[in-house]
Formats: sequence, C-alpha cells, structure tokens
Amino acid sequence: MKKASCLFLTLWLFAGWAWAETVKIPVASPFTGPLASFGEGVKNGALLKAEEINASGGINGTAVQIMLEDELCEPKEAATVATKLAGNPEVCIVVGHLCSSATLAALPIYRSVGLPAISPASTNVNIGRMSPYYFRNVYKDDFQGLFLAKYVHGVKGYRKVAVFYEVNDYSMGLMGAFMKEALRLGIQVLGTEAYTSDTTDFKPQLTKFKLMKPDAIFIPGYAPQGTLIVSQAVGLGMKVRYFGADGLDDDVMLNNPDAEGLFVATPFLPEKAGPQAAGFLAAYRQKYKKDPNYFAANTYDAVGLAAAAITAVGSDREKIREYLAAINSKEKAYDGVAGKTYFDENGDCLKDAFVKEIRGGTWVSAEKQLQ
Repeated sequence: MKKASCLFLTLWLFAGWAWAETVKIPVASPFTGPLASFGEGVKNGALLKAEEINASGGINGTAVQIMLEDELCEPKEAATVATKLAGNPEVCIVVGHLCSSATLAALPIYRSVGLPAISPASTNVNIGRMSPYYFRNVYKDDFQGLFLAKYVHGVKGYRKVAVFYEVNDYSMGLMGAFMKEALRLGIQVLGTEAYTSDTTDFKPQLTKFKLMKPDAIFIPGYAPQGTLIVSQAVGLGMKVRYFGADGLDDDVMLNNPDAEGLFVATPFLPEKAGPQAAGFLAAYRQKYKKDPNYFAANTYDAVGLAAAAITAVGSDREKIREYLAAINSKEKAYDGVAGKTYFDENGDCLKDAFVKEIRGGTWVSAEKQLQ
C-alpha cells in the first residue's frame, strides 16, 4: 500500500512533467444545504489559516491547499466523503466533521485505515472513546449540558424548563447531559418534545408547552429549526425565554427579530479571547467584514494543529496520530486563538464555555458568565 504523502501533482508543461507539490488538508463540513451557514465559518477559518501559513513559507517550504469537502452534515454523505479521503494516499489528516452524526458515520472509516482527524465542532460524548485516530478541539456535550444547567439555575434563576430536541446524536446527547444535571440542581423539567430535521410545524408541541408555563425552553438543536421554534412560539403568544447550545450559534438566529434575548453556550467569544487571538480577529474582520463565530475560530486552530503535525513529523498517518496524542498536557498544549488545546487519552480536550446572547440584533457577551 502506498504511504500517504499529503502531496499531489498539478502542473503539465509542454517540455514534459513539472512537479508542483502542495500539502493537501481536507476540511469536511456542510457547505451547501440547510446547515451551510455553519460551513461558512468553517471555510473562512480554514482558508484564512492556510493563507497565513503560505504567506510564511508554507509547510517546510510547501504550500498548503485546503480541500473543501461538502457532506451536508448528513451521515450518508459524510460516509461517502470519508471513504474517498480514506482511500486517497495523498491525504494524511482530515479536519472535520462538524455535526456529531456526520462524525460518527465517518469515524469507523478513518479508523479502519488509520487516518487521523480533528473535529472542530462535534461534541457528542462517544466520539473520542471510539477511535484512537479521532481528536477534537471542542468540549463534549456532557460538559456543555452540565454548564448550561448550572448557568440557567445559578445565573438566570430558572426553576421550570421544557426541552424541545431534535432526534439526532448531538441533540439527544446534549439533552441527556442537561437533564441529568438539572435533576441534581432541582430544576424541574416539565416536559420534552421531539422533532426531526424536516419538521417545519412545531405548533402542536409548543401548545403543550404553553399550558405547562415554563420559565424557559431549552432547544438543544440546530439553528434552522431553532429559528422556526422561536417564531412559532411567539406567534402562539408564549411569554417565555429560550436558550440553546453551540448548534444555535448562527446568524440564522441573529437575523430573527423574535430571537431577541436568546442565549447560547459557545466555546469562543471574541471579547474573551486571549492576546494570541488579536491578529486572527483583525485579519478575519478585515477579510470577511464580520466577527468570527466559534466554527471559524476552532477550524482555524484545527488547521493550525494539522499543519504543526505535518511540519514536525511529515506525512505518515501513524506518526501524525502519535504527534497529536502526545499533546497531552497544558505544558505541551497548542496555543490557539480559541485557547490552549491538549488531549486526554480519548483525544478529547478541555475548553472553557462562555455565554452569549442576542441583544439589539447583535451577538454580545452575556453580562454575567458562570464563575
């Protein structure tokens, strides 16, 4: 079997073959479809990091090329993309996937051929322990769910909550973690209702919630459905607050006037970023005319981690896995724009969580953060 080289040949000249070597780093995410807005941040962060690497001389003198692999956040599409990348000897590491269901579909394919991957966004708790080749620079849902329960109890003072979740790995895992901690804290979960990704009418379930009179509705899903849930609740005259996790961290929610006051947990806030993020923030704002969301910041760091691994050990897949696994303490951490990244024995990392909310049609840092 040919060893992965991360290099490909691109240039034909009339005088014969000319070799144009480029380090290929695939980035798998939804770039079209209902969750394409998530992929926009991923694409922006990846391309910005690659531009900066190339402006500094590339990886050991070789330019980086980002390969944007569109998998729609759908397990079937993710498996197709993963099979293509796993069988390509020129690919030695993957940045992706975004949605947990997509990652769980791709994971066994990468594991079977020993292809390392770094997810900047998949938070399902099972991912890390399922493969020694999968890493992520984002926290897990057990942490995120616990954090949100503590925040709504200790900061917001909510005592009665309803949960409206999507039937997928991400949403159900997040809901389970939240409910476990809510029970411990004494938050009363009045009821739960489920929906699927193609649901557009949420009024029957919302009508049930309206009768329960919760303080707030927890939406552990994605923004395309979240925005409909909020607007339909407002249409029913519900006077209730809404909150979610990183799946609602999207301009789709920001552009909905009914979502004023919505708050979400997020791994990255520009206002809370350390001094190492100053250059990234300035470059991103100049290039894209907006603040980066966490998808952009984490992908920027994930591409940086991939490049650091290739720079240090070359293109061998197993050596890259060993390099990443050895980043296992604060002292060895990769110091990125979204904080220090280091991995435990499952390839999972510890990251802070923050809360931001929509105020005046803009994402702003919540006035009170969980201490």
